[in-house]
Amino acid sequence: MGADGAGSYSVSRFRQVVPGLIGAVLLLGAIALMAFVFGRGGGGGFSPPADDAIAALIEVEQVRSSPKLDVVSGLQRPGDERHPEPLVELADIRSGGPPPDGIPPIDRPFFERANDVEWLAPAEAVVVLERGGETRAYPVQVLTWHEIVNDTVAGEPVTVSYCPLCNSAVAYERTLADGTVLDFGTSGSLYNSSLVMYDRQTETLWTHFDGLAVVGHLTGAQLNLIPMTTVAWEDFVSEYPDALVLSRTTGYSRDYGANPYPGYDDPDEDPFLFDGRVDDRLRPKDRVAVARLGDDSVTVEWDEITAARVHVTTVNGVRIAFVHAPGAVSALEGHNVRGGRDVGAVAVYELGEAGEGMRATNEAGFFESSDGTRWNIFGEAVSGPAAGERLMPVEHLDTFWFAIAAFDPDTRLESPPS
Repeated sequence: MGADGAGSYSVSRFRQVVPGLIGAVLLLGAIALMAFVFGRGGGGGFSPPADDAIAALIEVEQVRSSPKLDVVSGLQRPGDERHPEPLVELADIRSGGPPPDGIPPIDRPFFERANDVEWLAPAEAVVVLERGGETRAYPVQVLTWHEIVNDTVAGEPVTVSYCPLCNSAVAYERTLADGTVLDFGTSGSLYNSSLVMYDRQTETLWTHFDGLAVVGHLTGAQLNLIPMTTVAWEDFVSEYPDALVLSRTTGYSRDYGANPYPGYDDPDEDPFLFDGRVDDRLRPKDRVAVARLGDDSVTVEWDEITAARVHVTTVNGVRIAFVHAPGAVSALEGHNVRGGRDVGAVAVYELGEAGEGMRATNEAGFFESSDGTRWNIFGEAVSGPAAGERLMPVEHLDTFWFAIAAFDPDTRLESPPS
């Protein structure tokens, strides 16, 4: 499903005119409409930002990507016999409407200091990445329209991806073991209703959800995942007033702040273009939080962690805690990203000795370990014996149940103790 203004507006109008009509006719119509709009160039081209606009922004030096290799394209010729055996059925990779890069990734990101940002609402969701002592925020209102940001953080090439259809943000190191530096685009296709990326060096297809190369020259390669957390803007700017925030100056004309998928955060509505097996322990679009470590994962229903505020468990032999703080709104519910209900934020941390006995406090958004240390949603000890220390983040997903059940059917679904 594309994020072009014209196409998404038309889908939204269908939903307004025919409330509740979400089914095969609408979805097939959306596919046809997106294919027509993007095929005619409706995605809108890149126009370099004006010099005076750039002068007010911060540009980070980017590590140069590796050159394009002379290999058979998995994007253009996925069934070519010269590729390694695909890891997924090619028939299960389906067109979402736009052509490759019809939803344009951001390859030259500009930033603002958090304290200088005036266009984000307090409860708006931002995705937070910390790497090598640097912290960045990527507003969901920008990610919704681009889905991929190729960036460099603390000198390390990274890609931040966001898939509205499975409600998940995932970041990766984009340097392979042999030193090849990839950069990624949007393929225009979906697998299990999730973004399929492609790298510009070999045009191999990669799954957003787990950073795995599934079709093409690099099939079998696995990107290293980077922990991220989605939090309310007011919490981020309070904690990191000098941090860099991805700007809306992208070179593309988009209705930033609008939600192209109004009503999509409805657990009673079916996922878009999802034909996989439905695990009926939860509704397909129930929100969940998933902690992933090595080859193990554990999933907690969002409403349950919201109520409990802390859930302590073990993943891959490591003691961890899911923690919840209120304040962040759903970007997929209303007609703008700041208009949804309060779903809050979930973070996941290794407990270690400092975090033993983690429990909720009387103040929402803060947690306490058995030694009396008080922690916030960013894993920082704000008072007590461990004040100033930070917990180690665990890579996790905020997503819909259908997505994790499709990509990781062996995940453990747990409930916090009542």
